[in-house]
Amino acid sequence: MADPKGFLKTTERELPKRRPVSVRLMDWKEVYEAQDPAQLRRQAGRCMDCGVPFCHSGCPLGNLIPEWNDLMWRGEGRQAIDRLHATNNFPEFTGRLCPAPCESSCVLGINQPAVTIKQVEVSIIDQAWQNGWVQPHPPERLTGKTVAVVGSGPAGLAAAQQLTRAGHTVAVYERDDRIGGLLRYGIPDFKMEKKHLEARLNQMMAEGTRFRAGVNIGVDITWDDLRARYDAVVVATGAMVPRDLPIPGRELSGVHFAMEYLVQQNKAGAGDQIADQITADGKHVVVLGGGDTGADCIGTAHRQGAASVTNLAIGKQPPAERPEHQPWPMTPTLFEVQSAHEEGGRREYLASTVEFLANEFGEVRALRVAETEFLDGRRVPKAGTEREIPADLVLLALGFTGPEQQDLSSQLGLPFDGRGNVARDGEYQTEQEGVFVAGDAGRGQSLIVWAIAEGRAAAAAVDRYLEGETQLPSPIRPTDRGILV
Repeated sequence: MADPKGFLKTTERELPKRRPVSVRLMDWKEVYEAQDPAQLRRQAGRCMDCGVPFCHSGCPLGNLIPEWNDLMWRGEGRQAIDRLHATNNFPEFTGRLCPAPCESSCVLGINQPAVTIKQVEVSIIDQAWQNGWVQPHPPERLTGKTVAVVGSGPAGLAAAQQLTRAGHTVAVYERDDRIGGLLRYGIPDFKMEKKHLEARLNQMMAEGTRFRAGVNIGVDITWDDLRARYDAVVVATGAMVPRDLPIPGRELSGVHFAMEYLVQQNKAGAGDQIADQITADGKHVVVLGGGDTGADCIGTAHRQGAASVTNLAIGKQPPAERPEHQPWPMTPTLFEVQSAHEEGGRREYLASTVEFLANEFGEVRALRVAETEFLDGRRVPKAGTEREIPADLVLLALGFTGPEQQDLSSQLGLPFDGRGNVARDGEYQTEQEGVFVAGDAGRGQSLIVWAIAEGRAAAAAVDRYLEGETQLPSPIRPTDRGILV
């Protein structure tokens, strides 16, 4: 185990410093400074190597957290990355983007701040890249079987890497002009610089995975043609249909879905010229939605030079401490201050948007909002509390309702479940033989760790389908919905 008395000697939770707000708003680089190695070692040493390590079950990947905490405390980074890669294909993504349900289930968290698991994880992989410890792992033999993976987000990439290493010939199709899905177009650079994605894609190409960007399956190639070309198909298209807000004034210029806005900034950051780019420069920006996507919009608006940023959420402000109805080891809903929130702006809760108001040119000029009240279990605007908030740009960050269905239904004849996701059996397979579903397309909008875990599990199912048996790990079942206890 790590330091037997580490959690007794070091009771404070320490994270690396964030760069000063005035500095980081001038660029798009990641917000955290490098962590002091001694501080990192102290934090890794706080891991207790519990008899029953609940952090394993808090993470759907089943990461061997006490093992690599111990190795980092001992200064054995080379062995630590091997243990980390045993369960997680892309720790540089999860270590930056995952909200860390493992920390919520950390046993130390019962009476102390949890171990900084996420920070130790990202430090392991960053050190591994810096020292050249991350190398391609091409298969020892080729099976002669072919697999098409549609969608290049974390689920698709995880499935592709696992299947390539099993010896299958894998091609990943992506309709955008670059590979990466939401990792590429959706996650701002200040949360994850794209050099990390590029490094991992280069490793995958060296292993033999083939990438086909700019190909829209269902349009450029029909789903039937794709099935005819490959022995198996993995649908990993995500849950990209945004939740709308159909209220008066929705059609006004200046009201946009969050992903439309974020994707354009990602492309501009990559050097593309974006005609009529949606920008916050000099504008009063209102972001509707209090989740991670809303925070991404807030940070982006600050960097673009917004005159003001207001974040509205229809629900109550979450508590600062773990509520009684979400006891350990559950993942609690807590009030969170992300780096974007530190950078300015105003956050309001129990705010119901009633109407978008127009100026003489048909552009949004303000929102009419009211307090939220709860009637018969529903959240509705409270009469007599209406007021206006100035707005030149409104961004809808209200989540997603599921995968795009039209081509999957009309061309493949795939059914959907009651939640609007692609229906599948216990082996991730749809009603169409040889067609599998992984990630948000099958489970709905979720966390990056669930996407990678599903990609790994679906790869094992595909390998069994093609070979009759598999040596690939299958960390979760399609029916798993939350913490595995």
